Amino acid sequence: MIELPIYDSSGKKIDTLKIDEQTLGGEIRHALLKQAYVITHGNQRQGSARTKSRGDVHGSTRKIYKQKGTGSARAGAARTNIRKGGGVTFKKSRTREDFRTELPKKMRRLANRNALLAKLVDNEVKCFASIDFKAPRTAEFSKMMEAVGINRTCLFATEKSNRNAFLSARNVAGVDVCRIDQLNAFSLLNHRFLVVDKAALVSFLDGTCFDGCGGDEATEDTAPAAKKPAAKTTKKPAVKAAKPAAATAATTKEVA
Repeated sequence: MIELPIYDSSGKKIDTLKIDEQTLGGEIRHALLKQAYVITHGNQRQGSARTKSRGDVHGSTRKIYKQKGTGSARAGAARTNIRKGGGVTFKKSRTREDFRTELPKKMRRLANRNALLAKLVDNEVKCFASIDFKAPRTAEFSKMMEAVGINRTCLFATEKSNRNAFLSARNVAGVDVCRIDQLNAFSLLNHRFLVVDKAALVSFLDGTCFDGCGGDEATEDTAPAAKKPAAKTTKKPAVKAAKPAAATAATTKEVA
């Protein structure tokens, strides 16, 4: 059981939050974290790098000097691949390359939680009882960071509704902000510290921050069951009972 200290705005420890390691994977899986990091990093590549061959480079095709009599090596056009500013021998002919790969859903979710466990083990999670400002105040947010000893890059994660906190943190150097339901292994491993308030951290641990937002950990089990439309009932026209054959014959006889 991990006991995470809870701080107030002045940096004073006022409470502790007990976190079970089993909810975050039990142990740090270094291979899984590296795999999630590399895949996420690769998915951010645009794949739009292009090069030019000697036919694409702007310039003359005139032979620089005559073939013989100069004492120098033979030389053709100035756009050859052996000269500065010339073309590339094997250019990238595809206009866009796709480097995207996918990680299975269960592995991705476990990696996100396991990265948080690694931060907790290294005492790099700074949790405040509440991070709420009446108006955006960058100076006050910086004082809170200094009070808990944050001197490196940090990731600030909070709920979407906490707009003033977002605006207060986004202009601080070395601080990146994100929603708590968008917390992932790549962002956690790219920053030394994680700054979060208690309510947002609890919602991430129990999964309530993903309800109704279609987030990474939103599952079919937590989603409300869709109501099936009621079956339409069509009334059949009433069928009149047929008269007995004997009564029909008697009626015919009387008419005759």
